[in-house]
Amino acid sequence: QVQLVESGGGAVQTGGSLRLSCAASGYSYSTYLMGWFRQAPGKEREGVASLDAYGSVVYKDSVKGRFTISRDNYENTLYLQMNSLKQEDTAMYYCAAVRWFSATLDPAQFVYWGQGTQVTVSS
Repeated sequence: QVQLVESGGGAVQTGGSLRLSCAASGYSYSTYLMGWFRQAPGKEREGVASLDAYGSVVYKDSVKGRFTISRDNYENTLYLQMNSLKQEDTAMYYCAAVRWFSATLDPAQFVYWGQGTQVTVSS
């Protein structure tokens, strides 16, 4: 059974940094497309970054240069390093996975989801 567990969220001030982690289990992690998504209150879930099994990456335009997605295939863990955080980055952040898919920010393509970790950025 595929399980994704996020951690690392919290409250920071504008300009601060956070590192999110997603521990994966129950499947061949290295063969899966992994992604980070977020959802703010009253808004639809949106893709932030994804990283496929071949190392291809895609980022949402507004986070390019500030966020970095990476994965450790030995530890079965996905990361999202978030720097220069802005108030508009405030949201619940989710980790997601789907087997053998190319990097995409479309949440409809992902099959497995974690429970989320809250990120709050204040001025």
